[in-house]
Amino acid sequence: MSLQPALACPPRPVFPVTATARNLPGMPDIASQQVPPGDDALMQAWVAGDVAAFETLYRRHRDKLYRFLVRQLRNAALADEVFQDIWQRVVAARADWRPDALFTTWLYRIAHNRLADHWRAAQHRPPPPEDADLRTARIVDPDSPERRLSQFEQRRQLQIALASLPDEQREVVLLRLEQELTLEAIGEITGVGRETVKSRLRYAMDKLRTLLNP
Repeated sequence: MSLQPALACPPRPVFPVTATARNLPGMPDIASQQVPPGDDALMQAWVAGDVAAFETLYRRHRDKLYRFLVRQLRNAALADEVFQDIWQRVVAARADWRPDALFTTWLYRIAHNRLADHWRAAQHRPPPPEDADLRTARIVDPDSPERRLSQFEQRRQLQIALASLPDEQREVVLLRLEQELTLEAIGEITGVGRETVKSRLRYAMDKLRTLLNP
C-alpha cells in the first residue's frame, strides 16, 4: 500500500542551527566523509559543533516528516507551521539526545508531542482536507490517462479512508507504513506498549481494507 501523497515541498528552515561545540577532541568533519554517516554519528557531530551534520540530518528526514504532518493535520499552512516548530524543538533539545535513542524515534516523539499540544488546543479533530484532490492531481505520472485516472482515484479513496480513522490509529499507520518504524519505536514515540501499537495497527488496517475493498 503506497501512502505517498502529492504535497508541496517542506518549508525551508527559519531557525538557527548553530551549536556550541562540546569538548570532544578528535571529532571528524562528518559531512565531508564519503560514506554516508548514520543518524547517530551525525547527531554526535552536530552536538559537538558541526552544523553541516545538522543540515544533512534535516535533508534526510524533512520530506518524510512533512508528509507525516500533512497527513495528520490535513492543512498545508498548519503543517508548515508545525514543521518549523518541531525542528526548532529539535535544535533546542539537541543536548538532551542520547545515543541509546534512535534519532528517528527521538524526532517523531517530538513531533508526536507537538501534535498532541495542537489537538489539546484545538479540542477537536481537524476537518477533511479541502485541497486533497488538488494535491493528488499534481502527482506526475508518465503512464496512460486511464492509468493516471485509476491511480488518482485510488489515492483519493486512500486519503478519505485514512481521514476516517481515529487519530491514534491513523498515526500508527503512518508511522509504520510511511516512516517504516518498528512497533517498538512507535510505542516509544506514542507512549504506549508494543501490544497496544499492534492492536491499533491491526484495527486500522482492517478498517482500511474494508473501506478500500467494499
